[in-house]
Amino acid sequence: MTIPSGTETLDVVVVGDLMVDVLAVMSGPLARGSDTPSRITTAGGGSAANVASWLAELGVRTSYVGKVGDDALGRESVAGLTVRGVETWVSTADGVTTGTCVVLVEQGGERSMLPDTGANAALVPDDLPRRLFRPGTHLHLSGYTLLHEGSRDAGLTALALAQAADMTVSVDPSSAALVEAAGVARFLEWTRGADLLLANQEEAALLAGSDDVRAAASTLGDTYREVVVKLGRDGAQWQQGFIAASAPAERVDVVDTTGAGDSFAAGFLASWLLHPEPETALAAGNRVAASAVTRVGARP
Repeated sequence: MTIPSGTETLDVVVVGDLMVDVLAVMSGPLARGSDTPSRITTAGGGSAANVASWLAELGVRTSYVGKVGDDALGRESVAGLTVRGVETWVSTADGVTTGTCVVLVEQGGERSMLPDTGANAALVPDDLPRRLFRPGTHLHLSGYTLLHEGSRDAGLTALALAQAADMTVSVDPSSAALVEAAGVARFLEWTRGADLLLANQEEAALLAGSDDVRAAASTLGDTYREVVVKLGRDGAQWQQGFIAASAPAERVDVVDTTGAGDSFAAGFLASWLLHPEPETALAAGNRVAASAVTRVGARP
């Protein structure tokens, strides 16, 4: 992948989940109560860690803050980020395992996830290195951090520290099901004032109370300065106030959509933070996502 010029001048802090993905690429429809031959691999995952890995792949100076268990999976996960060039600030939680997610990948690339949050829910405010929150740096927060009660205070503290340092902030809701369980109004209040919301179509519809993409993005503009709605095969939509832009997805042979939204977020941010031109940033996000879905797993 070609690294865009200028990304080495950027500085991004990513806070949130790190998972170990157990990916089962199924040979056909799931045979309930019987066998479905599959190709199974293990790879790094977690929305926040995925974004951090893709940002580093794009040449962005990236710091990742998260938590793992005191186990081999946790140590291997941290090493996987470090080898990609991510500066890791990862704490260890005693008595819990590193977060793990079983991912069922259907033919055509659609995936279903069975996550065990593990140590991610143990992230606390004291795990956030204050030195990372400084002017000129961008914070990207995975919504999972806010949606799990155990890590919520850490997510809210990260947002407060970023605001105090006059940092720009992007937030990904991460899971429509978990947002609904936590409460839409609460999530909107927790993240109010963020510079950028990066939501998929289901999340945007839930947060805005509208299935119309343009109407949902417009409504969410009351809470966030800019809104991006990821539309999968239909590309992505950006909106700020009454101004809107869109870009089509790149056509590729899809193998696995795991982490597609995370790779899009990294591509969009790497462009948007350099030159806030929505069409260019949307195209960059779609380009990185297209690269991601042609392989198994969520990382570069």
